[in-house]
Amino acid sequence: MIIPADAIDHDRARDLGHDGADGEAEGLSVLFSTRPLAIFAVRALFFHFANAPLLRLDGQKLAPEFPKDATAMLLFCMVAAQGVMLPIAIMVGRNADRLGRRPIFLIALSVLPIRAALYALSDNVCWPLGDKLLESVGAGVCEALTPLVIGDVMRGAGRHNLAQGAVATGQGIDATISALAAGEATDLFGCSASFLFQAAAAAVAWAVFALLLPETRDAEAIGAERVGATPGWAPGQ
Repeated sequence: MIIPADAIDHDRARDLGHDGADGEAEGLSVLFSTRPLAIFAVRALFFHFANAPLLRLDGQKLAPEFPKDATAMLLFCMVAAQGVMLPIAIMVGRNADRLGRRPIFLIALSVLPIRAALYALSDNVCWPLGDKLLESVGAGVCEALTPLVIGDVMRGAGRHNLAQGAVATGQGIDATISALAAGEATDLFGCSASFLFQAAAAAVAWAVFALLLPETRDAEAIGAERVGATPGWAPGQ
């Protein structure tokens, strides 16, 4: 089936002209001039820097003790985590408007530094499974809420997809760099020190979000002047 070109309202699809006025998408500079987006992106960078290497580091820690079973154990952990992540994402999606994005996000972010610190303190063979289940809670929340928060802060700018792609690209590059950094830290200082380093990065992610980004759910329409990440900031500003 072919959709007629005149059946698509491109301004409405990009959240432009929502007040009845003619809309025009902002330039690429909106990625750098939108302070809430920048703060959210910094949060994402620290979060994924801390999260990406954890399971691989634990696999490296388990391999000498369970040379034949370590890979199968990690695969089982990853499969089990998917069974938790899906219902968590559905639950978050249903409650994000009622409870707000900020309190749910803060709970998810608080899980990661605890996970990383426990990796350093525990050698229990069952911990990887428990960790993946906890990770699925944090990941399910973050994956469900990230598009909503970006949509909030970019409302009226006409650049929602661009912003989401920029944040995702940064996360991917950051996760790759973090694997290299974690490997070097492990070689130099050992697994426990590397886990504590990841916990510190996760704590920074939590602090950036908690201290600098207010609730985005109730943000009003775009304002006349760009403001910082303070209560009452205007989306896309």
